[in-house]
Amino acid sequence: MITVTGATGNIGRTLVDLLTEAGEEVVAVSRHPRQASSAVPGVRWAEGHVGDAASMRAPLTGARALFIVLGGELNAFGENPTLLLRAAADTGVERVVLVSSQVSATRPDAPSHARLREFEAAVRASGLDFTILRPGGFASNAFAWADTIRAKRTVFAPFADVALPVVDPADIAAVAAKALRAPREDGEGGHGGRVYELTGPEPISPRQQAAVISDALGEEVTFVELPREEAHAAMSRFMPQEAVAGTLDVLGAPLAAELRISADVETVLGRPAGGFGGWVGRNLPAFR
Repeated sequence: MITVTGATGNIGRTLVDLLTEAGEEVVAVSRHPRQASSAVPGVRWAEGHVGDAASMRAPLTGARALFIVLGGELNAFGENPTLLLRAAADTGVERVVLVSSQVSATRPDAPSHARLREFEAAVRASGLDFTILRPGGFASNAFAWADTIRAKRTVFAPFADVALPVVDPADIAAVAAKALRAPREDGEGGHGGRVYELTGPEPISPRQQAAVISDALGEEVTFVELPREEAHAAMSRFMPQEAVAGTLDVLGAPLAAELRISADVETVLGRPAGGFGGWVGRNLPAFR
């Protein structure tokens, strides 16, 4: 059995499908399992929160592997993550796959990613077999434009022509599925103790992303560049201040390491990483 946290998110939904299609029994953990539950064979929905180890004991019981992704907990203080890893070990979990962030390595002092660094440290110290995934920016961040694209066929975003190799969350899920299902093998060819940096196949700017969406819709989508200050104010409505500042720093002034295209998706999956256009094609109804 494999326990998947964040099971209703952009990564988790795909991961649950990949695991069940491979014949795995899955406990899909969500804060609102009644809203998410379905009759998919092999999937049992459970309520839980990675910031509350006690709530995770029941979903972890009987599991051999645990997938951890932080949603709203990314910038919440909550419990020491060691408590979650201890609960996992106590219930018999042998392997953990954690979704961290590229920024944990490229900007090791960034306050916006302190919580992820805590989780990385706890996973490494747990004594469990582990794999850490460090994706760059997500293609699915374009969902933030969905309302204005539907209503006005317009994208409002900062840093119009700064291009980053955004990663398709489906690729993150596919890499996670490989790491969760693989037999324990810490040497050459195994996933134990590995840290994978996950990016898309090419850099793409916000203006170019809007053009891809426009082409897919078959209708003109106008791009309006926001000054950093306006973008900061808009993002502060749903993100903590330190997270807003850290995100804008990466988007506006990426470091050389954040511009680099990683081969890790292809190394693990045996195929190239998916591009932004593929993500748009699968999610086009959100923009219609």
